[in-house]
Amino acid sequence: MSERHLQAEDGAHLANHFLIAMPSLADPNFSQTVTLLCEHSSAGAMGIVVNRPTDVKLGDLFAHLELEVSNSSPQEQTVFAGGPVQRERGFVLHPPDERWEASLRISEEIAITTSRDILVALARGDGPKQSLVALGYAGWGAGQLEQELAQNAWLSGPVDPRVIFATETAKRWRAAAAHMGIDISLLSSESGHA
Repeated sequence: MSERHLQAEDGAHLANHFLIAMPSLADPNFSQTVTLLCEHSSAGAMGIVVNRPTDVKLGDLFAHLELEVSNSSPQEQTVFAGGPVQRERGFVLHPPDERWEASLRISEEIAITTSRDILVALARGDGPKQSLVALGYAGWGAGQLEQELAQNAWLSGPVDPRVIFATETAKRWRAAAAHMGIDISLLSSESGHA
């Protein structure tokens, strides 16, 4: 763990990493969360929490946006709370596909799209086969994430797309840590430094 912290402090960027909340992280916005870090630079970081479901379904979002809906659209798919910043703004995580107006490729397996065209396609039933739709995002100012990592608020590790697209929401926190070889339930909520 300390090697990852040093890498972050030394300026290596953690985009395309999971941030897994340590058991001691009490902030209600991030307790027991898994955040996909989409961007990370010296100016700050941006990510999407992938395990905070809301009561909103995609069908509700389609109706709110007055989108034409087909019978094959994923209307019952849950919309997630992606973070506490700009909660009215939508983000779609999905496998990369060059056809969307405003997409950022995070890795060979995951992209994030913020343009309306992807929601129109989802409503028509011809959007990405795998997707996670979130409202809002998690943001950190310059040096803030590095400070939180140094304080043992987060584990950082490689992304496994299966955690996002194929794992039950309630199991994502433990699954993301397990992908790193860590049983998060064995970690103390108290942190210390050797």
